[in-house]
Amino acid sequence: MSVQCNLILDSCCDLPRSVIEREGVALIQFPYMFGEEQHLDDMFASFPPEDFYERIRKGGQPSTAQVPIPVLQQAFTRAAQSGVPTVYLAFSSGLSGTFATAQLIADQVREEYPEAELHLVDTGLASIAEGLLVYEALRQRERGLSASQLAQWAQEAKFYVNCLFMVDDLDCLARGGRLPSVGAYLGSKLDVKPLVSFDLEGHLSMSGVARGRKKAMKQIVEACASGMNVDGGQTVIAASADAAKDLRKMIDMLIKENPAAVVVESSIGPVIGSHVGPGMVALVWWGADRRERLSISDRIARKVKGE
Repeated sequence: MSVQCNLILDSCCDLPRSVIEREGVALIQFPYMFGEEQHLDDMFASFPPEDFYERIRKGGQPSTAQVPIPVLQQAFTRAAQSGVPTVYLAFSSGLSGTFATAQLIADQVREEYPEAELHLVDTGLASIAEGLLVYEALRQRERGLSASQLAQWAQEAKFYVNCLFMVDDLDCLARGGRLPSVGAYLGSKLDVKPLVSFDLEGHLSMSGVARGRKKAMKQIVEACASGMNVDGGQTVIAASADAAKDLRKMIDMLIKENPAAVVVESSIGPVIGSHVGPGMVALVWWGADRRERLSISDRIARKVKGE
């Protein structure tokens, strides 16, 4: 079946570059900085992840920014001019203002090119959680979904992406305002490792705690092995921020628990890595609908808001 649409992705999906390098797929690169040095997240095409994280270990403090407006304008204009219906799968609006800006730019492009079919999807996910959605979206695209169908698929499928990750230094997340302060306190004062995931609005949320790194790794593996939805596929994406040995241990543990798991290995990219620092490990899998975990009061609130 022929491909009926193009995709625009962003570098925060943290997939291996070889996965997304295919015809009809464009990549938007997020910027990051080391002091006055400006870089683009090219998914470690320019240098290995070990070099990036070693620089942090030696005291470097990278910062990040939204995708510049001209980059979005260029990507959407090219999509419109191509005449091919296009879907943009975007980094969580709960962690960046880029998606809101992209919506404004897309509206301007549609005014200039009224015939253009451009769909924007806020994945509500980041890093390899976003990556798992992208990974399957690429497959669905090749199976023949149209742009509108693929956008509808992504809007629903994102709630079935389950993930857990652990970072070595929670202070970096707390400094960026991306983790509740209680999480950083627990990690630094009580010698526990908070396990972090995403809420339905695309913000980081604490999903549990473990005493020490080894137990945290074990809990992540157990959650993945027990939570994998066979009907949703056996693909698992595993990644680390320059913690290859620990990631290998987790993958081996997972395969032992579930020999059918198909593991795709990757590295946490420089934009996400700027906020999590070295040592992060993560697993992402297709599992239960995350909306079903809402408390009764939250379900009522969402119903009242018409969500």
